[in-house]
Amino acid sequence: MDREDGPVKVTGAAVYAADNHPDGLAHGYLLTSTIARGSILAMDTSLAEKAPGVIAIYTPFNPLELHPYAKEENAELTPPLQDTGVRYYGQAIGLVVAETFEQARDAAALVTTRYDAERPRASFADGLASATPPPNGTPVVDVLAPGVSSIDEALAAGDVTVTVTYTTPAETHVAMEPHATVAFWTGDQLTVYTASQGVRLVVDRLTETLAIGPERIRVINPYVGGGFGNKWGMWAHTPLTVAAARALDRPVKTVLTREQVFTVVGHRPVTAQTVSLGAARDGTLIAVKNDGVSGKSASNDFYEQVANLSLALYGSANLHVSRKVVTLDVPVTTIMRAPQESNGSFALDSAMDELAAELGMDPLDLRMKNDTAVHPASGLPWSSKHLAECYTLGAERFGWSRRSPRPGAVIDGDWLVGLGMGTATYGAGRGQASINVRLRADGRAVVSGTAADLGTGQSTVFALLAADALGIPVGRVVPVLGDSATPPAANAGGSGSTSTNGPAVRLAADAAKEAMVRLATEHEKSPFHGQEVAFSAGEVRAGGRGMPFGELLTLLGVPAVEATATSPRNPVKDHAFRSFGAHFCEVRVNRWTGEPRVTRWLCVVDAGTIVNARTARSQIVGGIVMGIGQALLEDLRIEPETGRFANATMADYLVPVNADIPHIDVEFLNYPDTLLSDLGARGIGEFGIVGAAAAVANAVHNATGRRIRDLPITLDKLL
Repeated sequence: MDREDGPVKVTGAAVYAADNHPDGLAHGYLLTSTIARGSILAMDTSLAEKAPGVIAIYTPFNPLELHPYAKEENAELTPPLQDTGVRYYGQAIGLVVAETFEQARDAAALVTTRYDAERPRASFADGLASATPPPNGTPVVDVLAPGVSSIDEALAAGDVTVTVTYTTPAETHVAMEPHATVAFWTGDQLTVYTASQGVRLVVDRLTETLAIGPERIRVINPYVGGGFGNKWGMWAHTPLTVAAARALDRPVKTVLTREQVFTVVGHRPVTAQTVSLGAARDGTLIAVKNDGVSGKSASNDFYEQVANLSLALYGSANLHVSRKVVTLDVPVTTIMRAPQESNGSFALDSAMDELAAELGMDPLDLRMKNDTAVHPASGLPWSSKHLAECYTLGAERFGWSRRSPRPGAVIDGDWLVGLGMGTATYGAGRGQASINVRLRADGRAVVSGTAADLGTGQSTVFALLAADALGIPVGRVVPVLGDSATPPAANAGGSGSTSTNGPAVRLAADAAKEAMVRLATEHEKSPFHGQEVAFSAGEVRAGGRGMPFGELLTLLGVPAVEATATSPRNPVKDHAFRSFGAHFCEVRVNRWTGEPRVTRWLCVVDAGTIVNARTARSQIVGGIVMGIGQALLEDLRIEPETGRFANATMADYLVPVNADIPHIDVEFLNYPDTLLSDLGARGIGEFGIVGAAAAVANAVHNATGRRIRDLPITLDKLL
């Protein structure tokens, strides 16, 4: 079905965080640092304080009251303005509050800051030689066959080995909606409208830094204009806005500028991976080794465990991954769509193609050879896996058999043509979620929970599943998401929304039907009083007679009946859970200019039950589009001397546009994963980006004979 929220979004009726305008609203504007490392000696706010409309200016020398965070949540370790330290260029160092946005912005330009600047650690390449063990997680994981003493011994036993290093640059999320927070206090009760992937995350974080109970905080966020990870939790502008609203006793709104979004709210770190593969002559993998290094901001402890995918994708008796970090004085590193796995797959699936070339083997055949029915590291059987069907079906439909094994052999006019592939995958899980279903006298059903819809179609999933369980048209279901006053559902992250919230929606709908049956049976004025009653197709039925639930509620003068149900965390421990698929793409590279163009794409998906094919396809396509951007365009440039992002605007940080993207075919196998839940759905939000960049790189090599191991693949690398 179409998106249930489509009409309100395309007509402008959807209210995003920044669209809220409570009476008496003041506007905040962040002050940000212009050095990457050091401390603030002084801030002169005298001219700004005299500027028209200025209400207050907060700095480390006049801070708002905020308490330390108890945990990290992939964001900054400390609340803003609580010290004079500067840890990255673009750090929030102040807040100007004025009557209008323009007045706050203009006054901010009048503030001057004096620093004690130090040279920043801003070069990942320079720091590689001194990379350190990570702040969390196991530095080294080895899975070795009996009698094998080390991964290097296992590699030495291979008939053919390859060892290659791959790098990926820093990237940023560039969601359509800039981050915004609107806050106001009613007595000691706080209401916050803010762009977030989970309102409960914001409540928890504010509880820590405001030192108040969660019952005093309500966070509302029904619509999100994209997130991809950097709307998980909250960032500096939110506690500053909330604390300013409390100090001034009036509502305050702060909306980040696009340049501020590049630095204040986090980015994907730069990475390097050295992958070694050892195989027998027939292609059987004997050893997989991946030494991964991730950049990490000095402001927090998040890094990408970029080598991890090598433990989970291709079968081998001997596995090794290591994890190190290079700490940099750069903006916060945080989660971005398929953290670890999108970068990890670029290295691993590129290396698989390089191994196939050394073996003289078709890359598809090599992957088929090393498909495994069990998790390579844990040995647990997969709950449901049909990757081989993805490979064979995709190869047939895409025309993989027409691929020339000789790079550069296919020429079409001015274009070199190549085919490439990669394996799509992402972990699956099911957490605990609670959902409320309320049957109303007007014949509608309201299904509510704290879940977030980032544009993923989660609200449509709520409507579809509730309508199906209640037996009513989907148009009579009203999904309510993103309100912390509703039952605690899954946040939007880790590709777990539908797999977690979906079963809870069905349970809550069943519980609401039972509540309706009890009312019909027990209410003295009910025409079904004392009878054996059933609920079917939106009606209460007994003795051959049926009545729509809305009519019965109206007859009884009862406005609604409701029920809340909780779906537990997946209890299955003896299986491993993951979605799988296959990417196939065609790339053309101009013979004279080196310009690469993706011209065809097919992705075959094994992700369990597909609840709504239209929005599910959109999620896969969105991931692939981001993967093409990762492969060909995206590169957040860090100036080594200053620590400044040199291209922190949408004019300079390149992401794909319509002209860059061909038609993308998506095929779902639709095998329910009933070990994960009765619904059988696995997550797909991050799945599509994994393996996509490698597929492009492999196609570029097939077209040109050039193996690009450092993303992005720009035309200067192909000339």
